[in-house]
Amino acid sequence: MISKIFMSLLWVGFLIYGFLLAPPGQPDTIELIQNLSTGNWDNINPLIISVFNSIGLVTVLYANLLFIDGREQKIVAWPFAITGLALGTFAILPYFILREPNPKFSGEKNLFIKLSDSRFLHLLLTITLLVFVFWGAISGSWVDFVSEWQSRRFINVMSLDLLCLCLIFPLIIRDDMLRRNIDSNTLFWVISLIPLLGTLVYLCFRPSLPQSETN
Repeated sequence: MISKIFMSLLWVGFLIYGFLLAPPGQPDTIELIQNLSTGNWDNINPLIISVFNSIGLVTVLYANLLFIDGREQKIVAWPFAITGLALGTFAILPYFILREPNPKFSGEKNLFIKLSDSRFLHLLLTITLLVFVFWGAISGSWVDFVSEWQSRRFINVMSLDLLCLCLIFPLIIRDDMLRRNIDSNTLFWVISLIPLLGTLVYLCFRPSLPQSETN
């Protein structure tokens, strides 16, 4: 219950900040989003490109986790997973608030589950994500990024969205570990205390889901 209250407050706080307290929107925001989405990256700070694409990749990781987690939930996970690809924290947190802890997996693994459980897919996503992160950090202008962060709502909220997504992975990782018969508090805390990187390593090397739950 405490965790649900915390997540609810975090979600409401994020909504209030994003719509009322963040820097004002700019008239060219739609054009910027279109350019970022279509790969028209000329004259765009690589750091901004890196953050934008990192959010996309991180939300794909969340979608994979939600497709598996939703198998044993009373609520349907896929609407949150799909909208999370566009809305990030705004869509992911409501699922975390509504879901119940359930460290079990049962039944046949359908195509979506097999894809979500694929080690190769997560290795590919991890490599791509790290390439964007390091490229943006090395090639981008931090001075320009800070200036944009202070003056543009889209850049400001997008950056905080990515930060929040990286920090809340442990809220769903624990049950994912238990479904794979990994009951290690030490490993869980290592993953939790190394934001994003700990989760990426876990997703790349975790054992596959069992075909059915063994009681």
